Amino acid sequence: MPAHDKRVAAGIPPFRKRFQLMVRMLLLALLGTLVSATGLAAPANAAAPGPKDATAVMFNWTWNAIARECTENLGPAGYGYVQTSPPQEHVQGPEWWTHYQPVSYKIESRMGTRAEYKAMVNSCHTAGVKVIADAVINHMSGKSAGGTGWAGSTFQHYEYPGVYQSQDFHSCRRDIANYQDRWEVQECNLVNLSDLNTSSAYVQGRIAAYLNDLASLGVDGFRIDAVKHIAATDMQGILSKVNDRARLYLVQEVIRANEPVQPEEYTANGDIHEFAFARKLKEAFGGGTINWLTTGNGIGPTWAGFLPNANAAVFVDNHDTERNGETLTYKDGANYDLAQIFTLAWNYGSPSIHSGYSFSDKDAGPALAGNGEVIDPVCGQNGWTCKHAQTGIKNMVGFRSQTYGTAVVNKWDNGSSAIGFGRGDKGYAAINRGAAFTRTFQSSLPAGQYCNVIVGLPTATGCSAGGVVTVDAAGTFTASVGQNAALALHVGAKAGAQTDPGASGMKVYYSTSKGWSEYKVHYRVGTGAWTTAPGTGMTAACAGWVSYTIPAGSTGVTAAFNNGTGTWDNNNSANYALTGTVATVNGGVVGSTDPCAGNTSTPADTSVYYSTNKGWSAYNMHYRVGTGAWTTAPGVAMTAACPGWVLHTVHGTSAGLTAAFNNGAGTWDNNGSRDYTIGAGAHQVKDGVVSAGSPCP
Repeated sequence: MPAHDKRVAAGIPPFRKRFQLMVRMLLLALLGTLVSATGLAAPANAAAPGPKDATAVMFNWTWNAIARECTENLGPAGYGYVQTSPPQEHVQGPEWWTHYQPVSYKIESRMGTRAEYKAMVNSCHTAGVKVIADAVINHMSGKSAGGTGWAGSTFQHYEYPGVYQSQDFHSCRRDIANYQDRWEVQECNLVNLSDLNTSSAYVQGRIAAYLNDLASLGVDGFRIDAVKHIAATDMQGILSKVNDRARLYLVQEVIRANEPVQPEEYTANGDIHEFAFARKLKEAFGGGTINWLTTGNGIGPTWAGFLPNANAAVFVDNHDTERNGETLTYKDGANYDLAQIFTLAWNYGSPSIHSGYSFSDKDAGPALAGNGEVIDPVCGQNGWTCKHAQTGIKNMVGFRSQTYGTAVVNKWDNGSSAIGFGRGDKGYAAINRGAAFTRTFQSSLPAGQYCNVIVGLPTATGCSAGGVVTVDAAGTFTASVGQNAALALHVGAKAGAQTDPGASGMKVYYSTSKGWSEYKVHYRVGTGAWTTAPGTGMTAACAGWVSYTIPAGSTGVTAAFNNGTGTWDNNNSANYALTGTVATVNGGVVGSTDPCAGNTSTPADTSVYYSTNKGWSAYNMHYRVGTGAWTTAPGVAMTAACPGWVLHTVHGTSAGLTAAFNNGAGTWDNNGSRDYTIGAGAHQVKDGVVSAGSPCP
């Protein structure tokens, strides 16, 4: 939820009398009986199904970029889930928290369109990764004066045409003043966000319809925002209307504090974010003394104030805590990375890895294009931390999968800054917050030669980095662990086994010289089945190129390319035969050299704003990129950008556009038969004049 303060939430309900609060508290006391007796909702998955229970939280990443990461990093690494930012229409603005202020339940946001979201889900599923949507259902916007949403929906603070009216919100309509008062927490505003009356049958049905819509796109679960501010009985009412509940994984944000509302009230629904775990990791790794994390039973359900293992969703940080100082963050460098490694190695809860962007202003959003869209994240550019793909963290996801369900054994520590522990006979991890040391460790691993996955993976002849670690028949091995470093061995990463999950993929680059507005690759691997035409969308790679990584591509790929609307390049009906780990296609010629190696230039976007002063009921842009083919008339529908303007953005268009506009019913503005010439970047067209820049604030 949006973190304007440590509470980070909002609420606004129609007033309920105090005796109703007493009734609700009695209901909560009997919640387990009520649920089983009334069958309000099907039981949730109590934990992310193992062994692939790790989630990559791709905070503010675009749908297209997530699709790429599922294929290139998340799937090969063994992540079970990817969590997207809230996909619904939201208020406008550059801040990160705009996504947490819904104005409608349209799947349209500055991270991408509904079609792009669906395509992302499909791509992630193909890569073996399930998708969790961050769902904001406690409230709508915090804009007292109302406004226009990202997709053009107009709204007032308590009026959202076609979605909610004033009676659908709680009547308290002031900010929460007393967190010791359950009624205030669940019926008053959190930082002015218009709090929905979630006890209303209509509101419950409308929220459930939104969740069902996301499920229809293939979503596999939800992270529910601000659950503390929704009564447990209301949550049960909402979930009872959600289809196919048994399939959907649920994790809920309920921040534990010395308050009446506690996480245990919601465990019947699914997992709960265990904030206490993250706080303890900051205390340990931030302070340098970490041995107490594994003393006795170690950090987990036997500690006071911790959820049972089956209900705990654990993390090092999230988008709120990295801004309010409650936990470690990427700014803590090695301490943060070691905490992530510990979380993935330890056997408590289902872990999530936060992957966002660097910032100095806690309200700052990600890098935006001129039209307000998030620029597709690329690791190493625009401050994206890419923690999900960092070698030591990514490879520990494989460690977790290999050791899933095993007990902690063979514990060791030096009394303060260094610890070691095994996971049954499947793995062993050592973590050091102090000076470098060398020692002999006792494990239960089978004898053999292993790779330290913190730094490398197996190759055909050994390990890609870090050398070989030899475990003898007694399970002992001698190894060095550097200062603020770690070591991790597991049975799925034996030296010489070449288990590098990325080694079997083929990255296909296609030149954008044809000037298409979209590029798709239609292919088959070996003698397998073809993808469903027109194939899979390719994404901008570097100036002049789009790319897509085909899993298992090294066995040979047959491919053809198209623009998604019927124009094909199939190598004169012969298709293209592609082999190796990198394949390029440019002007009918196949190559094997990465065209983006060392090329850090970002493909330009062309954002065209067109004035709505003509009063048309619809606006379309008919165009071509450079000297490429024209779109099929009447062209592409433009969407509302801000009052008085509509917009369409074409990605990767360094060559600029030639365009004409129409209402879809035969009325055209083609600049007096000369068409409009529009350069790359943001431009506006009004009354026959093209000018640079965006007209929208």
